Order: sequence, then C-alpha cells, then structure tokens
Amino acid sequence: MKKHIIRLLPILSIGLAVLLHNEIPNSTLQPQAEKPYFTYFLEILLGLYIICVVVSYVSKAFGEWLITKAPLWAGAVLLLNIINLAFSKYAMLPVLYFPCLDRVFEVFVTDYKLLWECIRSSFRLLAWGWLWGAGLGFITGVGIGFNKKLSYWVSPFTKVIGPIPPTSWSPLVLSLFTTSYHAAIFMIALAVWFPITLMTSSGIQNVQNSYFEAASTLGAKKYYRIVHVGIPAAMPHIFLGVFYATCSSFVTLVTAEMLGCKSGIGWYLNWVKSMMLYSKVYAGLIVLAGICTFVLTLIFKMKDKILVWQKGMIKW
Repeated sequence: MKKHIIRLLPILSIGLAVLLHNEIPNSTLQPQAEKPYFTYFLEILLGLYIICVVVSYVSKAFGEWLITKAPLWAGAVLLLNIINLAFSKYAMLPVLYFPCLDRVFEVFVTDYKLLWECIRSSFRLLAWGWLWGAGLGFITGVGIGFNKKLSYWVSPFTKVIGPIPPTSWSPLVLSLFTTSYHAAIFMIALAVWFPITLMTSSGIQNVQNSYFEAASTLGAKKYYRIVHVGIPAAMPHIFLGVFYATCSSFVTLVTAEMLGCKSGIGWYLNWVKSMMLYSKVYAGLIVLAGICTFVLTLIFKMKDKILVWQKGMIKW
C-alpha cells in the first residue's frame, strides 16, 4: 500500500497545481499570456507520468526506480506550484523581472524555431571548442606526464596561463581572430585545455612505477607502456579533468556568445535581456540547464562504460 501511495504522489501534486492555477485568477499586475500554457505543460507531465506508472506495474525494476524518484518529482511540481502562486497569482515580486509561468512556457511555443537554431549553434560552437581543447589538453598532459624535459619547460607555462579565466583574454582574442565565432572557439578550447592537461599529467605521474616495471619485464616498449599502461591507469583522473573542463566550457560558451556571435543561447539571453523580455530570459535559462544536464549525463554514462570498476563511485 505504501508503494502505491508513493507512486501517486506526483499525480496528486500535478492535480493540486492544475486546480490552483485554474481556480485562482492571475494578479491584475501580471501581463497575461494568450493561452494557459502552464496548464498545458502540467497536463503533458501528467500524461507522461501516467504512462510511467502503467509501465512500472509491468516492469519490476522500473517500478522500483519509479518509487525512488516519485517523491522528488512530486516535490519539483510542488515547487513550480509555489512559484506560480508567488509570481502569477499574487505578484509578490516585481512583475517586470518575474513574469507568470504561462508567459515563460509560451516562449517555447512562439520562439521554438529561434530557440532550436540557437541550440544548434551553441552545440556546434561548443563541440568545436571542446574537441580542440580536449585534444590539445590530452596531448599536452601525456607529454608532461611521460617526459621530464617537456614537463620542466611546459609545466610552468600551464601553471601561469591555465588559471587565468578564458574570457579575460577576450580583448586580445577578438583582435587576433578575424571573426568572433573563431574567437569564441579559441576561448572555449582554452577553458577545456587546462583542466584536461592538469588532470591527465597528474594521473600519469601518480601511476605506480611497479606497473611500468612489470610491463618492461614482459618486454613492453615505451610506446606500449604509454598507450596500454600509463593512459588506462590515469583514466579516472582524465575523466575528472573532462568533467571540470566541460563545466568550464559552458561558462565560457555563454560569455563568448555574448561578445559578438549572431546566434546561440548566450546570444539569445543577451538579446532578450537587452529588450527586458524576462519571460524569454527564463526560457533561455531552462534550455541552457537542459543542455548542460544532457552533456554532463552523457559524459558520466561514457565514464561508467569505460571505467566499469568505478561505476557508481562518482554519481551525477
């Protein structure tokens, strides 16, 4: 019986939100949306969750997972309900900066083409910058980790350049590159390069010498020891570097897109903020949060596949 009640918690929370949203009129201070988009959103959530409940009675594993997540989802809807009451119904905060949720969700209907184009642009920019930074960072980290002479000359450079926020280079970078798009790629690559370089070299330098000695005893050459011993043993450190680098790349992405790019989520946020359209600002922030969550979740899924022995040690 307790499990059945837990399964119903999100349904009750959504029902309460729909009831209060429809029965309590919006504040006269709030500009109204054309349609009750928040209600539509709640109805979609309700439909999806009912499907999950039906599947949970068929699949025992999915049912156990649903029971662990149901209170969290119910709490999330309750939080939305509280925000809706505070902003939409009673206008407890300035309506210019805190629009009703109907207007926020309206943006996903009216601006979906522009938002989709901005998402594509941001992903493309992030991918180019991330790949360049990760590739150079990995090569630099491996070189520093295995070559003492290279470490002697390059490590001080990385320690001086790396900690400087990548966006601090924007005045110089914008004058060096012909387009702001290439400048943004450079800043994102710089943001990714330092964490991966640092964690890769640190991971390799912390590998036990007995591993390399055992490989040498068995006849392994230097190249084999690097590729098949050193790098695999350093993978936990490398993935930590990838995590830190990805988080840093998001910050740099948004800032770089505000410096002259003509598309992207950062550009969109800057554009709508300049016109005081805060409902679109919140919609852009929701999209940005979704992108960050998706990319980081994908990274941790890859980590769990590659580092099977560390699965569950660092959770996301």
